Amino acid sequence: MNATRQAPFLPKLWTVLREGYRPADFRHDAMAGLTVAIVALPLAMALAIASGTTPDKGLVTAVVAGFLISALGGSRFQIGGPTGAFIPVVYTVIATHGYDGLVLATLMAGVMLIAAGLLKTGTLMRFMPQPLVTGFTSGIAVIIATSQLKDALGLDVAKVPAEFLPKLRVLAAHLGETDPWALGMAAASVALIAGLRRWAPRAPGFLLAVLAAAGATALWQLPVDTIGSRFGGIPSSLPMPHWPAVSVDRLVALLPSALTIAFLAGIESLLSAVVADGMSGGKHRPNTELVAQGITNTASALVGGLPATGAIARTATSIRSGARTPVAGMLHALLVLAFMLVLAPLARYVPLPALAGVLLVVAWNMSEREHFLHTLRAPKGDRAVLLATFATTVLVDLTFAIEVGIVIAAFVFMARMADVVDVQSGLQLAGPDDAPEDLTQRARVPDDVQVYRINGPLFFGATGRLESVLDDGGKAPRAYILRMGQVPLVDASGAHALKTVYERCRARGIPLVISGLQAQPRRTLSRLPLSDHGAGLHLVRDFEAALALVDQLATDATAAS
Repeated sequence: MNATRQAPFLPKLWTVLREGYRPADFRHDAMAGLTVAIVALPLAMALAIASGTTPDKGLVTAVVAGFLISALGGSRFQIGGPTGAFIPVVYTVIATHGYDGLVLATLMAGVMLIAAGLLKTGTLMRFMPQPLVTGFTSGIAVIIATSQLKDALGLDVAKVPAEFLPKLRVLAAHLGETDPWALGMAAASVALIAGLRRWAPRAPGFLLAVLAAAGATALWQLPVDTIGSRFGGIPSSLPMPHWPAVSVDRLVALLPSALTIAFLAGIESLLSAVVADGMSGGKHRPNTELVAQGITNTASALVGGLPATGAIARTATSIRSGARTPVAGMLHALLVLAFMLVLAPLARYVPLPALAGVLLVVAWNMSEREHFLHTLRAPKGDRAVLLATFATTVLVDLTFAIEVGIVIAAFVFMARMADVVDVQSGLQLAGPDDAPEDLTQRARVPDDVQVYRINGPLFFGATGRLESVLDDGGKAPRAYILRMGQVPLVDASGAHALKTVYERCRARGIPLVISGLQAQPRRTLSRLPLSDHGAGLHLVRDFEAALALVDQLATDATAAS
């Protein structure tokens, strides 16, 4: 197999090494990797805790997934690891099926992603409607923010429901028990991150906020929950691979969650790769990226990690920090591992309200508030997709939200396409199958011949207009001319509508002449029992040929009589 045929599935790392990797590239990649590792360290722990598990799971994911996504992926700058998008689904799977169930669901998602990449479906992700993605992402941001209220307020609640409205009711019932120390630390963390972002944007705000809170907690023995008090610290080594319990019943029960994980991993990684392309001028390989995501999630699950994908914010940070190749992402993972091994004893002092503050900022950043408000001013179909996806994400379920968004978006698309298709009577417009219109063309059409022109694709959403062309009343014409030079596509429903028109014409003894068929409509019609030229159906090259044929038919009919 030659290099061109291999290219869609070759990792970008291979391309980089083949081009030549210089010491200067390593220096830039090392600095970028260090910067991203500093950002990823507190974020990985916070995301794991928010997902209903222990902080070490997030660190393991950052190490294993972060290394493999960069090493095997189709983007030169992709940084991978746990992300906020997975929090709702991971929390629900753990609560329902246990952590072993999450491992199995992630393994299933990994297999699905590998298959999606090998089937070359990566390019299809770009057709995902933006209102759906915005509503989905904004809904996840709301879920993340509400999931952090317990730790940010320091509430002593043993069990908080996963569902949005029950969760708010429980939190509201305990609101009077708010711990001022926890609330103050969460607010201070948010303020410090926001302040650094405004006045020192290159500073690692997440890490500095967590370090400051941990230092204050250790120095003054502040009465707040910490990683040590709740989880007993974190291990100083990577776990050994472990295979989960597998049964047919478990596979069936976990299939919806696995599909959601696969969708999230695929769509977010490709969105991140697109952002990286826009910032760097590069071009990612979407199918390679999906295969890499599948391998990565499989490996992360086997070592007890969380689902992983490309992280847009960390990828952008890496590019801004001077990254040149995927080696930056690989180094970022190795540096997180080094921090984990060296700083594990100190992690026990990290206060949970500070991590809650970090995730509140993450939720604010991923809320896509500008896109959300902009889409609210879009046409009503886009607004319907946005609000329905957002509402079902927050109030019902992520999997259901995806299904609802896609179905509504499909109906909106069909309605718009149906509006684009136009069936016109007469000769008001010129088509690509005709010579330029002039005032004499109308005069050349006999009075007893009816002409219709179709503009746009003839698909199942627009067939009603075509089927009504014979219902306009009046005296039956001697022949119908159907001009289809501006029809690029005909689906099965469109072909059936043409067949209906033809059969009605044949029943009334009226010839039907179709002019200007393009290649795809001609192929579609050739597969159907429609091309019966001997019974009144005629397919001609263009409108001039249609007029000549109508004249010839009239002559033949006169001679026969």
